[in-house]
Amino acid sequence: MSSEFQANMVALQTIIYREVRRFTRIWPQTLLPPAITMVLYFVIFGNLIGKQIGGMGGFSYMEYIVPGLIMMSVITNSYGNVVSSFFGAKFQRSIEELMVSPLSPHTILVGYVAGGVLRGLMVGVIVTVLSLFFTDLQVHHLGITVLVVFLTATIFSMLGFVNAVFARNFDDISIVPTFVLTPLTYLGGVFYSISLLPPFWQTVSLANPVLHMVNAFRYGILGVSDISIGVAVAFMLVATVVLYFACVTLLVSGRGMRS
Repeated sequence: MSSEFQANMVALQTIIYREVRRFTRIWPQTLLPPAITMVLYFVIFGNLIGKQIGGMGGFSYMEYIVPGLIMMSVITNSYGNVVSSFFGAKFQRSIEELMVSPLSPHTILVGYVAGGVLRGLMVGVIVTVLSLFFTDLQVHHLGITVLVVFLTATIFSMLGFVNAVFARNFDDISIVPTFVLTPLTYLGGVFYSISLLPPFWQTVSLANPVLHMVNAFRYGILGVSDISIGVAVAFMLVATVVLYFACVTLLVSGRGMRS
């Protein structure tokens, strides 16, 4: 085992530890708010509004929206962790120390992305446990469920990385979540089946990547989906590979990181 490889492994472990320590140390700001928000969704949409809506897709409305709400929490937290952490490193100029070090750009990227994935998955587990107080969840396909939630957290962690690279101030890291991520999530089939939409809007909805992720995860939990699971998983795998190499390219070029 070469000394260079060992150095990169130590650096990777250090970055991941720092990232996990970062969001667990301030858990009232990182883990508690999404839990409270999801409980409100369960109560308002699941219990109150859900009783008026009735069933959907052969399940109660509460059962139907739980997978979507879990995915929504995973998406927002994996994205938010990386964009805030990496931009913070840029703002404090500590990222320059990593850039001039002999570390591989793959090590830097994987470290930050792993931190985002772990936070997203941790919040997802918390929301899943809370959902058990409102409904019973029975996993239809464990393999699909685990694969989809991991790929989704990875994709949005890398998207958060891209946002952080191009951001010039703190306002820039809030524009994408507010004006892009939130609309895509709410229109991604979290609260409804696209079969309720007119044919034209069903077709338009297929262009929303979040729709594929939410439906693939819902299939893993409930066994129902509005889209082809094979297409959804293939899309996520391709997106993961493309984003990974795009992020590595940004690190190698130093764009947005070197003065």
